[in-house]
This record gives sequence, structure tokens and C-alpha cells, in this order.
Amino acid sequence: MSQLSQRPEKPAVGLPLPHESANLHVTGAALYTDDLVHRTKDVLHAHPVQVMKAHGRITALRTGAALAVPGVVRVLTAADVPGVNDAGMKHDEPLFPDTVMFHGHAVAWVLGETLEAARLGAAAVEVELDEQPSIVTLAEAIAAESFHGARPMMVAGDVDAGFADSVHVFTGEFQFSEQEHFYLETHAALAHIDEAGQVFVQSSTQHPSETQEIVAHVLGLHSHEVTVQCLRMGGGFGGKEMQPHGFAAVAALGARLTGRPVRVRLNRTQDLTMSGKRHGFHAAWKIGFDAEGRIQALDATLTADGGWSLDLSEPVVARALCHIDNTYWIPHARVAGRIAKTHKVSNTAFRGFGGPQGMLVIEDIMGRCAPLLGLDPTELRERNFYREGQHTPYGQPVTHPGRISAVWEQVKENGGLADRRREIAAFNAAHPHTKRALALTGIKFGISFNLTAFNQGGALVLIYKDGSVLINHGGTEMGQGLHTKMIQVAATALGIPLHKVRLAPTRTDKVPNTSATAASAGADLNGAAVKNACEQLRARLLEVAGTQLGVNAPDVRIVDGVARALGSDRELAWDDLVRTAYLQRVQLSAAGFYRTEGLHWDAKAFRGSPFKYFAHGAAATEVEVDGFTGAYRIRRVDIVHDVGDSLSPMIDIGQVEGGFVQGAGWLTLEDMRWDTGDGPNRGRLLTQAASTYKLPSFSEMPEEFHVTLLTNATEEGAVYGSKAVGEPPLMLAFSVREALRQAAAAFGPAGAAVELASPATPEAVYWAIEAARAAGTPRPVGTSALSNA
Repeated sequence: MSQLSQRPEKPAVGLPLPHESANLHVTGAALYTDDLVHRTKDVLHAHPVQVMKAHGRITALRTGAALAVPGVVRVLTAADVPGVNDAGMKHDEPLFPDTVMFHGHAVAWVLGETLEAARLGAAAVEVELDEQPSIVTLAEAIAAESFHGARPMMVAGDVDAGFADSVHVFTGEFQFSEQEHFYLETHAALAHIDEAGQVFVQSSTQHPSETQEIVAHVLGLHSHEVTVQCLRMGGGFGGKEMQPHGFAAVAALGARLTGRPVRVRLNRTQDLTMSGKRHGFHAAWKIGFDAEGRIQALDATLTADGGWSLDLSEPVVARALCHIDNTYWIPHARVAGRIAKTHKVSNTAFRGFGGPQGMLVIEDIMGRCAPLLGLDPTELRERNFYREGQHTPYGQPVTHPGRISAVWEQVKENGGLADRRREIAAFNAAHPHTKRALALTGIKFGISFNLTAFNQGGALVLIYKDGSVLINHGGTEMGQGLHTKMIQVAATALGIPLHKVRLAPTRTDKVPNTSATAASAGADLNGAAVKNACEQLRARLLEVAGTQLGVNAPDVRIVDGVARALGSDRELAWDDLVRTAYLQRVQLSAAGFYRTEGLHWDAKAFRGSPFKYFAHGAAATEVEVDGFTGAYRIRRVDIVHDVGDSLSPMIDIGQVEGGFVQGAGWLTLEDMRWDTGDGPNRGRLLTQAASTYKLPSFSEMPEEFHVTLLTNATEEGAVYGSKAVGEPPLMLAFSVREALRQAAAAFGPAGAAVELASPATPEAVYWAIEAARAAGTPRPVGTSALSNA
């Protein structure tokens, strides 16, 4: 086993600990970015000037009336930007635009002594617009050939030959919705300038280094003149990876121009109407199976709704292509990706980052095609699992394919699926107006950033002469428990009790050039960097301990805060060891670093091994559906998930549960609606509050919810043998949608193929039920979107 994966005696990793800030969270004592406003003197409040049209060129922007509003201090416009007027990494997102690109686009910001003054000032700004035609839907964008960014193509094998060898060929289309992040804490930033002109920004950001970079180039400064700190976030889910940069830049610009601290904090409606979502997708596909139901060929085009600017749409589409195979061997594949340019908010990262969209396409295909092949959906999926020696369509070998089957079989056993299926069949036979169904789906999710350069992490670990330890790392805490795991890693690597370790807020002046806390790689990258720094310190302390104990350094072990010599009763307490090292002038700080090895990726050829490893999981979901209304409830969920050797089991189980529920929300409840008419509100987000956008709540939780972590699953080459857990569980929720499909099909004749919208709201389930009921009646040719070519 590698040194990175090996665990020492009595490790702190693997202990089921609560979140390090759990008490602060539940008591309300935890500080978030906007809480700091009340501790800061003379703060100005920023309010956006939003234009409520989907598209148009600004012909006049008059701010005089705003400046006359009592309490208004300044109006920020493009003329105030000393550097680059752009908030994006692709230089296609002007911070102060001259063209409105979506309904609610902010074209200026008003600074006021109070938020109310700023709001009234924003309302007084006069904007004249030369309104232009707008593209709001994916269908409109495809028809108009409105695309931007890269158009990757993934090719494997000989697709034409694969279809020629297929006994069954099906074609279809599938469009599925966006998803709103709806983090509890909206976008927030607080900036101030010190006496030397240094800019300090507190930001709710998943990517402090990139926030620093954007703020610097907007202000015309170098990065060393800007410091960004993230205390913690009240949720992020990817929505705070790219999108916070502009808000931080507005706050910093205001502070630079006025000399006073400036706060930007969006209210919920502003956050919903101004920030990006998970990309909605359209998929057109053709798939071939042999006589036994094994996939022979896949030809598909995936179109993502990118919105008005590129943001992270290119890597999102790339990851979607890389995950369209999910757990299935596809020997011949041709999958194209493209990004639609629409007049909507710029869509962005969201938990899974394109992986859920790609995997949903193949899972929808399997669910739709299984009845047409005369196979149970579970059997069809099993027949197509990856086997030893096979590789993905982009050329990466699938290591440990046995884990795909391992989690699958364990779910079957844990959930008693065979007996429950017999019970469901009996229930359905006795209940003509209510049906139950049980579906089982699996996942294979690649862990690492698509862009190889991002797969690096840094840390700074300080040991004080009283024996206490302070760690800094480049990852951010958004409630996912990363900081908890880092404390456990540091305590393990140093061989000391957990209470000796404290973690400092994430800051760009402590650890530079960090990657975003994203791609489920936070613990992998930062944990390895923390471990590296601690091992440097430990090596120095072992030399000191060896001298004190009269043995060679390799013969010393530090366990539970005590250094002991092998084969001897002599020992030295940690605090005494550290004090001795200080007196001997031994350096007690270390910068750690880690780069993920073994990655290579050719983006143009779309081939390589972009992922360090694959995370696996399987979920079985049982639902009950009402045939009159389409209303349903989730009766039971059984999950087995592969997190390697867990760093923190309680945290990881919470992540699995939370990810599953968030995925179920995307697939069944969260129905984003936009005004697509030709009236004055065209392009307006209609679901812009919790009253109109339905989120999962306690009432949607499974009545029984069983989560098990796969045992004996050490991941060689990852920190202490662990695996990522943030994103993969979201896709376990495919089992909910597939169970709803099967329940709807149970209202019709055996073998009926059911198409189900996504999100599968009760309304969508009702129409699927109606289609299933009508499946036994003759149907005019060409009315089905699914055909056997």
C-alpha cells in the first residue's frame, strides 16, 4: 500500500465525528459573510439596477435621479472600472454590460448608507433599451443554431458497424430541466481597503483564488494586492464556484472608489433571477442492442442550455460526455456535445457538474428500452455492466469494475429485493388504482477535475510551542464537512489528539493558487496536502524525539500525543517534544502540496484518463403512485455507496443522504418555469421564490432510508484510502425516477414502454400513467417519440 493510503496506529480518520461547526450551526453562532457587516463600521450597501427585459442594447443610462435619493452615495457604472470590465474567466461576462442579455441583468449598482436607500436609488436609475429578439428555450436555440463554445466529439470503435451488428435499434429524444441551487445563504461579499490600499474581500465563494483573480483584474491590480477570505458558506453546490466573482468585484470596486467597506448581499429573488442554474439538456439518441440485450452502439447529441455566457459550460458538457456510459460497456459510441446560447442567466456548475446529465440520458434509455426488449430493467442493466479489462468510450480503463456489481448485490441483499418484488406484484394485482414499483440503479462517477491543472492542492500547517496546531488549506467549507476531515487528517498524520488541532478560515494569503472546492476533490487534494505538510513536521520532530529517547528517528512512533521508542518504555509527551524542538530552533511550520498523479487528457481528441478513480454506488427505491392524480410517495430507499475507507463516516453518510435527496428534487419536484411568450415579460423566471419552486422537504423524505458504506474498499493512491463523496450520491436518485416509470407502466399492459418527463412531477407521472393505459389501444404511426428503427 502507498504511503498516501496507509493508516497509522490509532488514526483519527475513520472516527464517526459530528461536523466541526455543528454546535455553531444549530445555535446560530456560526458566522457567515453577511454576519460580518454588523461588526464593521461605516458599511455601504449595494443594490443592483436590474433591467427586466430578456435582450436589448442600452442606449441611455441616467443616474442623476438616483444620486438625488437621500442616502445614496454613488452609482457604479462601466466608466468607474479602472481595470477590465469583465467578471468571467472567458472574458464574455461584462461586469457592467452595454447589452442586456437576460431578464433581470444588472447593468449598474447603487451604493447607499442603508440597503433601503440603495434600493430606492436603483429604482430611480433610468435605462433606455433598444429591445432585441430573444432566444429563451433550448428548442429555439437549436432551431436558430444559436451555439457558443467548444463542440466536443467522443468517438469509440466503429459506430456504423455496431449498428449493423445490432438486432434491435431504437431512437428517441429527451429533454430535462435545469435545477436551482437554492443554497440557504445567497451570494454575499464584504470588501474594505486598508491604509496601504490593499483590498480585503470576505466572500461566500467556493473558489477564493479565482475570486481574487477577478477582483484584481477588475481593479487593475496584481493578485498580491487582493486577499480573499471565505469563513464558510451556507451551501454552495457548485453555484458559488464561478458566480461569486462579479459580486465580490462590485463590492471591491465600491470600496476602492469610496474608501468605505461595501456589502453586496442578494435577496432570494435577486439570487434566483441573477445567478445560474444546473444546465438543462436536450438529447437526441440512437442505440443498438444485440439479441441478448447487450449494447452494441450509441449515437447521441447532447445540447446544454448554457445561457448568455460560457461560464463553466464547456467542462460541464465535457463531463456529461464522459459520463454517458455510466456503469455500462458501450463498445461503439459517437457522442457530440454542444452549448446553446440563450437569453437566460448563465448556467454554471452544480453538484455532479454535467455527470448527472450524461448519466440520466443512458438511464432513461435503459428504462425506456427494457420493456421493448422484453427484459426486466434490472436484468438489462446487469447484462451491460463493465467487466474486467474494459475501458470507457474516451479510453480510460475501468479499474475495480467488480465494485459495480458488489454495491449492486449488496443493495439487493440488504433491501430484501426478491421478497419485496413478490409483495409488490401481489399488491398491484389487488389495487387497480394504486401501484407500487421498485427500481435499482447504479453509478460510476469519475473523480478529478476535467482540467488537469486544477488537480493540485496546498496547505500551511503551524505548530506553536505550546503544542497546539493550526492548519490552513485551500478548500472551502460549505457545510459538507471538509474542515472536519482535514482536522482528522492532520491529527492522524501528526499522531496527536483531535483537540490539539484547529482550522483557520480559507484565505488566499495563506495558501495561494488554490483550485475550487469542487469536482468532489476537496478532501483528496487538500487532505493530501495537509498530510504532506504534517509529515514534513513529523519527520523533524522524530529527529528531536530520537535524540531525547536515545534511539534513531525511524524507531520512534508518535501515537495519541506521546512519542515512544520501539522496544522501550521511554516516552516523551507531545507538548514536551514540541517545546524541545523550539528550543533547538527546529522549524515548526510547513507548506504542504499535492498533485494528482496519473492523469492525462487530450481535449481535442477527447481521449485519455482524466480521472484518478471512479466512485461507485447503487440504490433501490420503492414508490407508491396514485392512479387518479399521479401523486406519489417514496416508501423505502436502500443505498450502498463506495467511499473507499471513509475519513469520517458520519459526515459521509450525511453526504450520501443529502446528495440523494437533492438528486430526487431535481428529478421529481424542482420544475423551473420561464415566460416563453411574446409578451413584455418574455424571458422572466416564473419560479422565483420558494412558493413557486418546490424543494424537497421532510414530507418528500423516504419513509425508510437505509444507507450503508461499502466495506473493505480501500482506494490505493488516495489520502488514507478514502474516496470522494460529495457529488456521486446525487445520481443514486435515478432509482426514484425509474421506480416512478415502472409504477406508471403498471397501470398499462405488460411490456409497455413508458416515457417520463423530468422532473417527474405528479402531473408528469399522471400523463405517463394515461399513456400506459392507452398503450393497449391502436396508435397512429409516428405519434411516439420512441421508435424501433
